[in-house]
Amino acid sequence: MNEYQRIFEDVKKASRKLIGLSDSKVNAALSDLADLAIAKSDFLLSENQKDLARMDSQNPMYDRLLLSAERIKNISSELIQVSNLLSPLHHVLEQKILENGLSLQKVSVPLGVIGIIYESRPNVTFDVFAIAIKSGNGLVLKGGSDADASNRAILSLIHEVLEKHEIPTQAFQLLPADRSATKALLEAVGFVDIIIPRGSQGLINFVRENAKVPVIETGAGIVHTYVDESADLEKAKAIILNSKTRRPSVCNSLDCLIIHETHLNNLNKLVAPLLEKEVEIFADELAFGALKTNPLVHKATEKHFGTEFLSLKLAIKTVANLDEALDHISHYSSQHSEAIVTENQDAMDRFLLEVDAAAVYINTSTAFTDGNQFGLGAEIGISTQKLHARGPMGLKELTSYKWIVRGNGQVRT
Repeated sequence: MNEYQRIFEDVKKASRKLIGLSDSKVNAALSDLADLAIAKSDFLLSENQKDLARMDSQNPMYDRLLLSAERIKNISSELIQVSNLLSPLHHVLEQKILENGLSLQKVSVPLGVIGIIYESRPNVTFDVFAIAIKSGNGLVLKGGSDADASNRAILSLIHEVLEKHEIPTQAFQLLPADRSATKALLEAVGFVDIIIPRGSQGLINFVRENAKVPVIETGAGIVHTYVDESADLEKAKAIILNSKTRRPSVCNSLDCLIIHETHLNNLNKLVAPLLEKEVEIFADELAFGALKTNPLVHKATEKHFGTEFLSLKLAIKTVANLDEALDHISHYSSQHSEAIVTENQDAMDRFLLEVDAAAVYINTSTAFTDGNQFGLGAEIGISTQKLHARGPMGLKELTSYKWIVRGNGQVRT
């Protein structure tokens, strides 16, 4: 048995004890971790600085990697929020008594051991631990080398709290940041029940194509907002700005603005706030012709559509009607988050009905695609597939179920 198999076996064995933990013990551990994150924020920031020093500050991933005192406070608040949520375990989802007298109950249980592969986002270490322990799941974490010092610092705090509450630390492990660990995790059949990648489309594709363990795809967001003919332009301007610039490096940020051709004469007003924020624009022929000359505005090529920019870049597509907008979204969407800005009820209804995405928005920003914003507490990722879970994956999405059958000597004939 190699080093990785020993880790996987330890996590699997220790995770069996998590389902028996009392809610009060789990909640106390989360509350203590929230306090400890604040108390040791200087330590966390110092370790995070080691990671930041190795990355170009102009890299779009820099913002994802960055921890700050304010972000640690927010992480602490989210840990408290998760502790206050109801446990998703031991719920009777269905029950019945058969004609032969057998009593059946369908009861919620943990998935088991979850493998998380993620890039440049140390806050994920806190997030996934919180909802994993709350849902009774063990964790095998595989962070990127960019954030290794930060991740190990965070895990040391987690283990400190677990030891205090006599919860097995072996149930939550961080693998080395090298590629051999990724390969081992993807092939950990019999030890890891499911793998969830969080990161770029390239990472997600690699995991899907190479994993022998079942995978839930999350994260990659090629996000569109369509400004319909009837749109309120003030609403549109605010929504576009927020969707694109609030956190441009995250998966719910806007990648492609689709505009009805009747708004070409309003396009300069719509994008003016973006240009003030130094957003680089790649516009199709009609939109480019309507925009004033600006060094940040370029002609779009095919590669700009269907691209998750994760930075201050935006594509613009002009359409003649809602059908063209729906076709464009259908062709390029990653089924993450899609939005329409419109005052037309028929357009709203068609958009909601026909757009195939985990989250579909009417007259609001796609920045809301987030487990915390949806009231789920922290999230383990945003699923862009349809099996098991879709959209922000909170506590309930990290459970499965088992059938409990009680009898009194019945045998099947």
